[in-house]
Amino acid sequence: MILGAHASIAGGLSKVFETAAADGSDCIQIFSKPSQRWAVPALTALEISAFREARQAAGEPPVLVHDSYLINLASPDSQKLERSISAYADELKRCADLGIEDLNMHPGSATDGDEVAGLQRCADAFLESYLLAGDPPVRTVIEATAGQGTNLGYRFEHLRDLLARVWDPSRFAICIDTCHIFAAGYDWSTPEGYSKTWNDFERIVGLDQLAWFHLNDSKKSLSSRVDRHAEIGEGEIGLEPFRWLVNDERFAQIPAVLETPGDRMKENLERLRSLLT
Repeated sequence: MILGAHASIAGGLSKVFETAAADGSDCIQIFSKPSQRWAVPALTALEISAFREARQAAGEPPVLVHDSYLINLASPDSQKLERSISAYADELKRCADLGIEDLNMHPGSATDGDEVAGLQRCADAFLESYLLAGDPPVRTVIEATAGQGTNLGYRFEHLRDLLARVWDPSRFAICIDTCHIFAAGYDWSTPEGYSKTWNDFERIVGLDQLAWFHLNDSKKSLSSRVDRHAEIGEGEIGLEPFRWLVNDERFAQIPAVLETPGDRMKENLERLRSLLT
């Protein structure tokens, strides 16, 4: 497993590789813009070239962009949906400009309570977003969620159904957040539960669809459907399941990023690496 962490862009996009090196990251997740803003100025040619050069100098590590938390491609509100489609198209274009291959997103929230309709809205919105962005060579990585509120993506079946609804499944992949699936009810914290969780994922979605991990322990209990990250080994999941995960041959060479507190990234990465055998 390729281990890394989320890196802040506070010092500029091109500086994230310095942060990653300081943390010991071999892969990186970033926001390409502030996560709680709808619109920001377009990337400048200088920003783009600086980022591309810095990534090349760092050895071209895997990079995942996380989209804005404001985006809801499953919204039943037409105005909010159109605004989300426009914002997602902008995220796709920013990734393409920076030469980043993967864009991570939450499938959205069916605030009307109709999950089936919400999944279809999300799939339709993907197509609109890609067309609006000019069909850039960027893969959308759909993240499994905890299912808080009316959020979609908390069942493996949701991920399967989204992949079945998009126009080209090869343009999409899955990110498993270890905290989210535990909070959603997949108990991978016991040997039996670990085996069942991944057998279920293989049967329902397919391991070949898995492109990224978010590695987080959970502050909340199994099936709580509450998304609260804890440091590795200090939450309800515990340390031993992460040992099984990082040594699982099925996940060799899959990039996995920590989303624990920024000032503890290095310590958490070292803790994960100490589990490798």
